[in-house]
Amino acid sequence: MTLISDILMSAGAFGAAIYCFVLSARLKKFTTLENGMGSAIAVLSAQVDDMTRALEKARGAAITSAAGLEGLTVRAEQVAGRIEIMLASMHDLPNPAQDTARAGGDDEDDPDKKLRFVRRRPNRGALEAAE
Repeated sequence: MTLISDILMSAGAFGAAIYCFVLSARLKKFTTLENGMGSAIAVLSAQVDDMTRALEKARGAAITSAAGLEGLTVRAEQVAGRIEIMLASMHDLPNPAQDTARAGGDDEDDPDKKLRFVRRRPNRGALEAAE
């Protein structure tokens, strides 16, 4: 009986040795950095590092952009409030068409009347902050 158990134990040890040899050969192929999976893993690791750096840069740019947009939004809300006040004050003024009708002048139908356009230049400092 001991002879049979010794034979089975040596067969198991021999099988484990073969398994370890095969596993060792596979790991050697896997870990070579010149070619094979080791090379692919090294390349992917470098790409992950590059993407992480790019993501951090993009996050910083987004935070800066969001802060700039928040400032511009606050400024736009203030300007909108001023425009509303101006419009409310314009309702109190008499209609210019009624004034010309009372004076007897009918300038609205005059084809030679030139229109006047007023342009305002934007504040350059505010635009640079948005860039």
